[in-house]
Amino acid sequence: MLIDTVVINASPLIVLFKSQLVYLLPQLFTEILVPTSVWNEVVTSSTNDAASQQLPTVAWARLVEVSTVSPAIVAWNLGLGESEVLSYALNHSGVRAMVDDAAARRCARTLGIPTLGSGGALVLAKRRGLIPTVSSSIQALRNAGLWLSDDLVNVLKQQAGEDT
Repeated sequence: MLIDTVVINASPLIVLFKSQLVYLLPQLFTEILVPTSVWNEVVTSSTNDAASQQLPTVAWARLVEVSTVSPAIVAWNLGLGESEVLSYALNHSGVRAMVDDAAARRCARTLGIPTLGSGGALVLAKRRGLIPTVSSSIQALRNAGLWLSDDLVNVLKQQAGEDT
């Protein structure tokens, strides 16, 4: 699966920073686009976490303006960040939406928007030899607050070629 450009939502950014796995993003993707609302959500959060402190300093994140959210996405009543991420991906072919939220992923599937979650990024990293195993990285995401069902964890491990 060749993915050059992702437009990323707050949740993947936050959990990847918090789990200390964010270094994988610029190794996996040529461009990492962050819509303004996502950027603001991350850097102006009331918590003084790794994402809010470090996102403004990384060279690989490119801020993008999403002027209009697609009416087809507005109908799903998602958060502003998810809506901007999905609208950007809908309007720019070849861009994958990186979202973890279940409702946002359902919306994307319905509208034919390609997605990737934080767990899927770990599978890519394993396939490209950037990490030795997905198991410890999945646990790091869980420890960082990302809820992943045991069934999904088993699927991710199978996709990475690891026994479940």
